[in-house]
Amino acid sequence: MATAQAKSKYVRISPRKARLVADEIRGLKVTDASLQLRYSHTKAGPMLRKTLDSAVANAENNLDLNRDDLFVLEIRVDEGSRLKRAKPKNKGGSHAIIKRTSHFTVVVGEKE
Repeated sequence: MATAQAKSKYVRISPRKARLVADEIRGLKVTDASLQLRYSHTKAGPMLRKTLDSAVANAENNLDLNRDDLFVLEIRVDEGSRLKRAKPKNKGGSHAIIKRTSHFTVVVGEKE
């Protein structure tokens, strides 16, 4: 079974928020998943769609697979590095602000 994958690293969105959108398209046909992400009202929708389109392009160009036969076999959202910032608080103190990043991995292929 031929599979193609695409990765996006250090995407500035929390992994928890991105996983909510990723769970919606896991196992769907690529055309349905792309449509679902296009009309998603979340920040993660367009970001995941860009990675999905890249995986489909890899499958079409490198493996000569047809877009209509492809499924989202695996979609994974892993935690990336964290950007650590500080916000001033009263009495000379500070409060930590953690800006999380994500790594997206999308694997597409044909189901048997």
